[in-house]
Amino acid sequence: MSELRKRGISTAVVCSTPFMTLGRTQARTFGVPDLPLIEIPHPFGCLNNDEVRQRAEGILPQLMQLIKERIQ
Repeated sequence: MSELRKRGISTAVVCSTPFMTLGRTQARTFGVPDLPLIEIPHPFGCLNNDEVRQRAEGILPQLMQLIKERIQ
């Protein structure tokens, strides 16, 4: 993701809650401190497909906002 972001390609990373700090640290380390991170609740291992879908749908507003900001 960092290389795509450096090339000006819109990117974002979806991180589950416990990995947000790691995601921010890695973004800084790889030279893209402004890389958008979208937080999704953890865990996933015990969820069925419908529950995963619900979580994904829950972050759609954040994703749509990022897209909207990029095209303006």
